[in-house]
Amino acid sequence: MDLHVVLDPRHKVQSLERALRDAIDDGSLAAGTRLPASRALAADLGIARNSVVEAYERLLGEGRLEARVGSGTRVRERIAPSPASALAPVTRSTRFELDLRGGLPDASAFPRSAWLAAMREALAEASSASLGYGPTEGVAPLRAALAEYLARARGVRAQAGDVIVTHGFGELLALVARAIATRGGRRIAVEAYGHVSHREVLEAAGLELVPLAVDAEGVDVARLHDAAVDAVLLTPAHQFPTGVPLSSARRASLAEWAATGGIVIEDDYDGEFRFDGRSIGAFQSLAPDSTVYGGTASKALSPAVGIGWGVVPPMLRDGVLAARRRTGAATDAIGQAALAVLVASGGYDRSVRTLRTRYRARRERFEGLLAEGAPDAKVLGLAAGLHCLLELPEGVREEDVVAAGAERGLRFDGLAAYAADRATASSRPPTMVVGFGAPPDLRFEQAVAAVIASIDAAR
Repeated sequence: MDLHVVLDPRHKVQSLERALRDAIDDGSLAAGTRLPASRALAADLGIARNSVVEAYERLLGEGRLEARVGSGTRVRERIAPSPASALAPVTRSTRFELDLRGGLPDASAFPRSAWLAAMREALAEASSASLGYGPTEGVAPLRAALAEYLARARGVRAQAGDVIVTHGFGELLALVARAIATRGGRRIAVEAYGHVSHREVLEAAGLELVPLAVDAEGVDVARLHDAAVDAVLLTPAHQFPTGVPLSSARRASLAEWAATGGIVIEDDYDGEFRFDGRSIGAFQSLAPDSTVYGGTASKALSPAVGIGWGVVPPMLRDGVLAARRRTGAATDAIGQAALAVLVASGGYDRSVRTLRTRYRARRERFEGLLAEGAPDAKVLGLAAGLHCLLELPEGVREEDVVAAGAERGLRFDGLAAYAADRATASSRPPTMVVGFGAPPDLRFEQAVAAVIASIDAAR
């Protein structure tokens, strides 16, 4: 290990000892950190090895270091008592032990063995050239694998050259928004309920937002024909967070609007996780020349993979790539190569099927437990994805349930938190957005019990 130490040339041993002591005491050298071998550190500092040994021995005697045969010299774990007055109070309301926010996957379900095997294969086959700075659009094997997968599993019309790999849907959305603004676009329609962060990304690109109402058939696309917008962002397979799909009639109307020059940004949110066997294909196939199709590996694998993708039509491709070059973002070539192996080998499909079964069972169990514990609350939304809506009993307010949940270490939000404006926030009965994906299996029923207790406490 490298170690930065500034020595006083007149008092080398003392200054080395003091520098190490200060670094240990202020936490710069954390407990368990292995120090360089005395010979290596002496060579780096240009001093005698005996001087380093002497400094180490003094710190060993003080209990700041420990030496074990075969393990080297390490910073000792030291528990220093702190005055009670200096400790920040810890309350239940700040300890979110159970996270039921919408759209979060179960991190414990990450296919570690399959990912490790894919990473090993990718590295074993990687050429020296492939370990340099990668292409702006993403590595070729992943783009080819995604084009095949998306065509097969989601009905997307794409070739490898149409795919651009990003660091997630958020980055794709930002790049597309900038490309639209560069083309002269000024206004973009959004669903009246959706991710706050997505609306912030669009506004940061200089686009004016036009919210569209959402009902039992999905977003009201009829308004697009007279709203004077340049583009629309929507989640047609499983609207987030209301959980309804875009109806066939509205899909046709959306395609007609796109044919007049409008741009559709399709967030294929939860598109792979429908539980009733009636999978809804991507809208992109109805208007491939006008639709940016976006997806990520966050739900099927993990958000930590940090890889998303877009199938970008020719009219926007150069603008999106130019916007990405301007960000200075580098391609994660190794991670992308591993994902390419996983997709091509069928490992990605297996992960999707495994999680689909798991989340279907959780949705059914959630409905069963709510029917027993809170029969006057209604579970709403399509049997799909990682979340559902929970309409609260009459007289119970969203903010009271959120507060009661926080007291129980439970984190989730009311539907109003996802609304684009105040009118939308007050247009529906009090409703919670409940994600059933994140808790590990052993804590799932505990999380549902906390939901029921929070409703009872808010009555």
